[in-house]
Amino acid sequence: MAKKILFIGGSLNQTTMMHRVARELPEYEHWFTPYYADGFVKILAKNRFLDFTILGGGARRATEAFLYEKKVQLDDRGARHNYDLVVTCSDLIVPKNIRNKPFILVQEGMLTPENAVYHTVKNFRLPRYLGNTSMTGLSHAYQKFCVASEGFRDIFIRKGVDPERIVVTGIPNFDDLDQYKQNVFPYRDFVLGATSCLRESFQYENRPAFIRKVLGVADGRQVIFKLHPNENHPRALREIERYGSGAITFTGGNVHHMIANCSALVTKYSSVMLVALGMDKPVHSDLEPTFAEQLRPVQNRGTSAKRIADICRHYL
Repeated sequence: MAKKILFIGGSLNQTTMMHRVARELPEYEHWFTPYYADGFVKILAKNRFLDFTILGGGARRATEAFLYEKKVQLDDRGARHNYDLVVTCSDLIVPKNIRNKPFILVQEGMLTPENAVYHTVKNFRLPRYLGNTSMTGLSHAYQKFCVASEGFRDIFIRKGVDPERIVVTGIPNFDDLDQYKQNVFPYRDFVLGATSCLRESFQYENRPAFIRKVLGVADGRQVIFKLHPNENHPRALREIERYGSGAITFTGGNVHHMIANCSALVTKYSSVMLVALGMDKPVHSDLEPTFAEQLRPVQNRGTSAKRIADICRHYL
């Protein structure tokens, strides 16, 4: 009987990463679940108080739609089987039923900054999810942690992750960015402002200041804003109309194509920064430019999923 692997999704980016790794493991039995939690957090998610996170709302709906489209085997909350391996993109929550399983963690993308919230959560050992993705890797519950670049490896080691557990594999969705240069997005040579969902996760953001920064970088060139899928779109549209009148705004669409066609990207901490860095685009963010350059994801022509799959085989 084939050994069973549970792949835990989350955002659409995370879920598509998991699906790509699964395709590289055809000899095993794959099961998928959206992201889930236990106890009080489970109750909050069930009652839709966490619809702004990957535990519910649009993120969960997008993951469910993708999994149904791909016709994969579904096991909500991983309750059906005793799994031989678990693969996920987030260890901010480690559900009870996977804590004693071999566990491979894959970096999902960019990290939120190490601000006062991060230090409070870490120093007082509060639940990791309160620190958002800045706490990625700090569960230490996994056997191996697959990361995007040597620069990120250094960051995670500084945060306290065991260097022996980290493997620089590159990460799916960010390891073959040249493919997006051929596209039908109609605009060229513009400045792209990629917004965040910081406010939706109860973090501070001065959106008028961000809009003015995009306009300043553009210096008269066309400006396009791409709204984060998890943010409050009506509010964001009102703000752009007020402070950035004349800009074009997209609430959907392929952001990779937009980045491929832009002259420069302006963002805060979004994972789209990794896409732009991988395409050698000028990036204006809240990170120091020299530091940001170190985060450029490995470009290995889309072989990251295979490299991660080989690590999974080792533990199976």
